[in-house]
Amino acid sequence: MNLKKSTKLILSIIGIAAPAFLIANFSGYDKSSTAAKEVASNKSFKMVVIDPGHGGSLPGAQGRITAEKDIVLQVSKKLKIALEKELPGVKALLTRDTDVDVPFHERSNIANRNHADLFISIHCNSADSDQRIRGKNGRYTTRVVRRPDVSGTETFVCGYNRLQRGESDVAMRENADILMEDNYQENYGGFDPKDPSSYIVFSLMKRTYREKSIKFASYIQQEYVNKGRGNRGVQELSLAVLAFASMPAVLTEIGFISNPDEEKYMVSDAGQEEIVNNLVDAIKRYKTAQEAL
Repeated sequence: MNLKKSTKLILSIIGIAAPAFLIANFSGYDKSSTAAKEVASNKSFKMVVIDPGHGGSLPGAQGRITAEKDIVLQVSKKLKIALEKELPGVKALLTRDTDVDVPFHERSNIANRNHADLFISIHCNSADSDQRIRGKNGRYTTRVVRRPDVSGTETFVCGYNRLQRGESDVAMRENADILMEDNYQENYGGFDPKDPSSYIVFSLMKRTYREKSIKFASYIQQEYVNKGRGNRGVQELSLAVLAFASMPAVLTEIGFISNPDEEKYMVSDAGQEEIVNNLVDAIKRYKTAQEAL
């Protein structure tokens, strides 16, 4: 299905029904009824799905001494252990526990199938970028432009942004793994992570869990700040890994792997322990707040 053409046709014919039609064309969307979702949202807090970003042949951002996929897997495994220890009765499930890639739609589907109360995708940020340079011989080569001074943490919830410079870099980088999936156009209803215009689909996604996602993201950022980490805030961004989660869902960037000091911090046992404690405390706060409603 061509996303641009189908969107125009649907909007012209059925107006406000377009969001439901578009969402239904995504294989990862949970088609359970609104009533079932409301019941699920009121049940006791029992399941957290932890998603270590990237994996396998898709390493994510590259640092000087390690890769994003390795750091986030280590942190995620430790988070699972800590959560189940600190919150008896709550189960933590990993979308991957080895160095393999899992398609974006399957990551959120794991959370949907297991009726998770929270979905948290863990990533490392990067300020490095590729730049095409034309040499004296007229040929182009690609070089990495490094920005080692950029630092801090930030947490994203799914939403439609206008893809301004900087924000678009993050969204396109985090969504780029889609291109490596088999039948990715079918899996994501024609969504193309290289085409800024196709990101309009995220403005049509139902935002049932938007407020709860923002609340949870705010707790995470507050915990980072309490430990002296740089705060780049909570932002809405067009992220495919979050788009089809039928529960509050966030993607947290635990630091910049392009910053040598932050990379060393994220690789260290002490740094990982602190990050895990931040996330556990944020989940505790969220759980307490939700069960008090």
